[in-house]
Amino acid sequence: MKKILNNPADYVDEMLDGLVAAHPESYRRLGETGRVIARAGGPVQGKVGIVSGGGSGHLPTFTGYVGPGLLDACSIGNVFAGPSVGDCVDAMRAADGGAGVLRLYGNYGGDRMNFDMAGEMLEMEGMETTSVLVADDVASAGPEERAKRRGVAGLIYAYKIAGAMADRPGATLGEVTAAARKAVSATASIGVALTPCIVPESGRPTFSIADDEMEMGMGIHGEPGIWRGPLRRADEIAGEMLDRLLADTGIGRGERVSVLVNSLGATPHEELYILYRHLSRRLADAGVAVAVPLVGRYATSMEMAGASLTLLRLDEELEALLRAPASCPFWSM
Repeated sequence: MKKILNNPADYVDEMLDGLVAAHPESYRRLGETGRVIARAGGPVQGKVGIVSGGGSGHLPTFTGYVGPGLLDACSIGNVFAGPSVGDCVDAMRAADGGAGVLRLYGNYGGDRMNFDMAGEMLEMEGMETTSVLVADDVASAGPEERAKRRGVAGLIYAYKIAGAMADRPGATLGEVTAAARKAVSATASIGVALTPCIVPESGRPTFSIADDEMEMGMGIHGEPGIWRGPLRRADEIAGEMLDRLLADTGIGRGERVSVLVNSLGATPHEELYILYRHLSRRLADAGVAVAVPLVGRYATSMEMAGASLTLLRLDEELEALLRAPASCPFWSM
């Protein structure tokens, strides 16, 4: 595989330079190390701030979703490596409008440790903070161990729901936190990988897989999935992913869901729409209505080929929050 880069050690910082240069109306780069992206206009006074963060290599997750109706700031680490404690502190300060700050991030050990430490440090200074972990990957743990699941593309729904609640006049930190938790509880995801990606600093594939193979349930960093075998037809792949999510969630006739069909990086929109074609028909046959379908690159893994499927079980409140206005270079509604 080939990459367009200069020095691998400068990969993330040069990417952040370019991101801010391309979208100066949306983003500014902050922090002692320059590893914080925040809203260009600064924190909104009187509004609950929302911060996230994680390793680079997943654009538009994480930094891409900073904007009105979404995140207020984000800290970023090296490729597939979590942000430092100092970067998490800087992001929280950048998001603080005086109404408290929600830490909203994926369920990974390093991110948990560093965001928790940052929260404790700022709470000692008087900042009110809460934390919500996104744990939506059904392939990584069963329903009885939901708290052990990895956070994957379900992050996008959590950002959107929490961000919309935070934009409501007078919304409290408790209300924004409750909305984020409700979104996480209503979300389930599963992925399928066809090829690995290469981390610039190492120059090696994250895993090996034969040209005629696929792996169901693989994580976005190459974590082991459920099974590996010959590449299947698109309808079979979509059908198994949907079957696993419906079995896990119990979603059934008469319910409404939002569907996110996400490229892991290299898989083109054409193939995503082939998957969505089958999914929409299956859900219609099952009596499940689809609202606000999302198809595209929302949470990637460098140039990995593959896709993920996420279902968000909707009620009246969640659907209203999902449809609320939001804006960033990677989202418009």
